Amino acid sequence: MDVQPIERAATGIYGLDDLLEGGFPRGRTILISGACGTGKSIFCTQFLVKGAIEQGEPGVLVSFDETPHKIRQDMLRFGWNLNALEQKGLFTILDATSARAGAPSEEENALLPGQLDMDKVLIDILTLCRRVGAKRLVIDSIPAMGQQLEREGDIRKTILKLSYILSRAGLTTLITSEIEEQSIGSGRSLTFSKYAVEEYVADGVLLLNFLGIGSSEVRTMYIRKMRGTKHSTNIHPMEINEKGMTVHKIENVFK
Repeated sequence: MDVQPIERAATGIYGLDDLLEGGFPRGRTILISGACGTGKSIFCTQFLVKGAIEQGEPGVLVSFDETPHKIRQDMLRFGWNLNALEQKGLFTILDATSARAGAPSEEENALLPGQLDMDKVLIDILTLCRRVGAKRLVIDSIPAMGQQLEREGDIRKTILKLSYILSRAGLTTLITSEIEEQSIGSGRSLTFSKYAVEEYVADGVLLLNFLGIGSSEVRTMYIRKMRGTKHSTNIHPMEINEKGMTVHKIENVFK
């Protein structure tokens, strides 16, 4: 059987593709990990928005953490009109937050309260992705999704199944995991996920963090791994401005 070269999906994050041989390996699962406020949701939404606008690739955002209304509102600050993309069939939000809260949703695409069986949730996600022809998928976040399961062993099995099935479906998927804030260079082992399994089943791991410099903090990004990719191993400064998220080469910042 012929082995084809790895195709790349442009990340949509300014400056990141240059550090990843052109983008994320297409059809793989990438873990975006970090503490509260490090920019995980912005990163993932930018991946979908830029994929839709610049590549014409439909994307699906499965939100367990925030309501679609607030997501649409918040992303307008970057000039991203999600409503317009939704009307073109290039962006779809699956509301899982309302179901977690046990409340009905006003969204066209939503999980039902009391029906958060993880096998059914996964089927619903795949069905929606097929219906809209999605090439990109974001699940935000794994810890919020895992709250529906009582035993940590069941959570790990679900994450394994999730990664396997999404990869087989050909979706380039970002999953997020919230962790406690940590100091790179402190000598302590770094943590990359809530359940200590996500980083092993994912094909790539990106850690978003804050780095203290003097009396201020700088946003940073560290590529822990990216299978099939020669990637930077530096800790890169990162900023969020009116256009979204940008990753800088460290030599360009401290030259």
